[in-house]
Amino acid sequence: MLYPLKFKPILKDKIWGGTKLKSLFDKKTQSDKLGESWELSGHENDESEVTNGLLAGNNLMELIEIYMGELVGDKIFDKFGLAFPLLFKLIDANENLSIQVHPGDEIAAERHNSFGKTEMWYVIDADPGAELIIGFVNDSTKNEYLAALENEKVEDLLQKLSVTKGDVFIIPAGQVHAICKGVVLAEIQQSSDITYRIYDYNRIDDQGNERELHTELALDVINFSASKNSKIDYHIQLNEIVKLVECEYFTTNIIKLNEPVTRNYGSLDSFVVYMCMEGNVEIEFNHEKTRLNKGETVLIPAIINELGLIPENEVTLLEVYVS
Repeated sequence: MLYPLKFKPILKDKIWGGTKLKSLFDKKTQSDKLGESWELSGHENDESEVTNGLLAGNNLMELIEIYMGELVGDKIFDKFGLAFPLLFKLIDANENLSIQVHPGDEIAAERHNSFGKTEMWYVIDADPGAELIIGFVNDSTKNEYLAALENEKVEDLLQKLSVTKGDVFIIPAGQVHAICKGVVLAEIQQSSDITYRIYDYNRIDDQGNERELHTELALDVINFSASKNSKIDYHIQLNEIVKLVECEYFTTNIIKLNEPVTRNYGSLDSFVVYMCMEGNVEIEFNHEKTRLNKGETVLIPAIINELGLIPENEVTLLEVYVS
């Protein structure tokens, strides 16, 4: 029988990474450049491995092959087959990430045989004055953009937003963006690792080389319109389900609990993923309990119709599924 599944994080050092994923979430690494923890992934060569229960040691793709719709949902298996459609990450920007853009489904499929990449961010921690770059301040053009790029003034065209803990943003494919220094966030995205880097602050890598830019590839992808409504307004209601994002690729809710609740998914026909942002919680199913700590992620198979969430003190969860 399937049950709530926990996975071994896939840890990735980055030139811009730091130590906060260790200090905040106890991610097991000796590195001081840990940039990303892939919490749940079916991406090729980065397939998450189960750590709990009878299925420990199996990876996500093996489970989909065996359990199909019982694991991911019949409609999802019919559409995606053995491919898991979403990717869940924790990110620590100790330095600015490159300014970048992701292609949508059509171009990603044509060029890379990949999904596109629409994503959302939930800010877990932010230093005073920390920012995100999201889209253009005003409507722009390819020529204006290329001139700014040539003169190293592309940042002047882009919208910089101050951020604090709990802020939520949606980043559709085609929107130029960057996570800036001092931000730790959870990223929920389509399962794609296609990134077009358009500016990198003339940064030098460990070999003394500037990192590659993808200017020509990006031109057909970038949305040059002024950015609007990237930040999601929401209001936490204790012990209630609050919707953050609903798009064609995923729905994300936030749940802040200080007392037990029961969640029923009988009509959903989708897997559910919980990312624990604060506190600790026990997930009760079939008279068994699975503990989820701050910074951990769990996959609830689609065949599970009902479960209990039992918080220890106060807990904040992101709840994600495919509508």
